[in-house]
Amino acid sequence: MSSQAQPYHLALDAQSLREAVEAHQRYLAGRSGGRRLALTYADLSHCTLEGLDLREADLAGAKLTGAMMAGANLARAILFGADLREADLRRANFKRADLRGACLRGANLAGAELAGCDLREGRIALQDKLDGFRILRHEHRPGELNYAILAGANLAGAQMTSTIAMASDFTDANLSGAMMSGARLMRAVLDGADLSGADLGGADLSGASMKRTVVAGANLEHALLDDVDMTEVLQAPPPIFYVDDRPLDEVLGDHEIYCDSQGRKGSVLALPEVDFRPMRTLRGRRLTGLVARDSIFFGLDMQRIELQGADLSGCDFRGADLREADLRGAKLVGAQLTRADLRGAKLGPLMIAEGRFVRTDLTRAILRAADLRGAMARRARMLEADLTQARLAGCDLAGAEMEA
Repeated sequence: MSSQAQPYHLALDAQSLREAVEAHQRYLAGRSGGRRLALTYADLSHCTLEGLDLREADLAGAKLTGAMMAGANLARAILFGADLREADLRRANFKRADLRGACLRGANLAGAELAGCDLREGRIALQDKLDGFRILRHEHRPGELNYAILAGANLAGAQMTSTIAMASDFTDANLSGAMMSGARLMRAVLDGADLSGADLGGADLSGASMKRTVVAGANLEHALLDDVDMTEVLQAPPPIFYVDDRPLDEVLGDHEIYCDSQGRKGSVLALPEVDFRPMRTLRGRRLTGLVARDSIFFGLDMQRIELQGADLSGCDFRGADLREADLRGAKLVGAQLTRADLRGAKLGPLMIAEGRFVRTDLTRAILRAADLRGAMARRARMLEADLTQARLAGCDLAGAEMEA
């Protein structure tokens, strides 16, 4: 048996590909004449499959180098051993897809859905009349992610044991619970990535950038961390946070009494640089006018919270659930809202007197991959705000002050 046979791929013309894709659409819709897309070992280099529904397609061993597949739906597709080098896979959906042994060197997977995907190394053995079986091998190592762009990608729970991803870009990626033991991540950029509960045991992170990375509950035992930039890394929160020897919940209770009594009872304290994560939930709390600059709200349930007129400059709201939150007139200058859920949130002006309003200030806020669908952001100040990959369908931005 030959263990180093050269790969072969079957050429496919544009007409045949179009017909196969159309038959697959009929297959997915349950219409007559439908046929599942099966293009194993096909040469689809530089083809255009942008935005297509390719669920359940069988592309095992296919050559897709340089293919344009941005926004394609590849849920449950078989891509075992596929060659996806330098492919455009931005925002593609790989939910439950089989990517074992796929080569993704230099591919652009920014904003892609890869939760639970298997990205481990794998090899295809092909029958050969002379050699019996031979291995289909790539020009580069299968299971390789070197130089790939995975900024903002969802890799929660992904199987990446021993994966090679040197100099890859995982900026703001969700890698919570990912299995990355023994992975080679030298010089990788993991700035702002969520590694909560990830297994990085024995991984090589030499020279990696991990600024603002969340490592709460992550296993870094025996990991190589030489020359790693861990500026502002977010560790696990304390079990209880105290403010002037009082539990945080008690302090917030006084603030709510102050709000409910219109200032006649309770008290207001400035709470800068407070870690609110021990609260676990702030759902529905009434915290109007709260002053909590540079505080941490990472991943908290804050649905329907009332924070009108609050000063939340520089706060960390990454991954927080802020659905239907009332943030009218709030100051969110430089706040981190990457992956935050702001659906239906109120971000418009707050009336403070007859004919007088305070605008919500999101100047320099980071809203990468945030969900703002259905939010009300009329006249909001959003100068220099980063809205990369943000979902804005139905968001009311009338009169918002934004960069031209």
